[in-house]
Amino acid sequence: MKTTIEINDALLKRARTASQRQGITLRALVEQGLQLVLSAPATTEPAPIDTLVFDGPTGLAEPFADASWSRIKEESRRR
Repeated sequence: MKTTIEINDALLKRARTASQRQGITLRALVEQGLQLVLSAPATTEPAPIDTLVFDGPTGLAEPFADASWSRIKEESRRR
C-alpha cells in the first residue's frame, strides 16, 4: 500500500544514510522501524506525576502557600 507522510528533513537524511549503509531500501528501513515500535509492549500505567504546587484537598503545597502565580508558573516550567 502506498501512503504519504511528512518526515523531519534531518531524520530523513539519517534514515537514508542508514538504509544505504545497511544495503536496504528506505521503505524496508521504515517498515523495520514500525515493526520494532509496534512489537514493543504497550505501557499500561501512566508515568507518575510529581505534585509540585497542589497538596490534595488542602490547597497549595507549603513552599507555594504565599507564592505569586508568576512564581508558580516559573517553577512548573522548570520541571
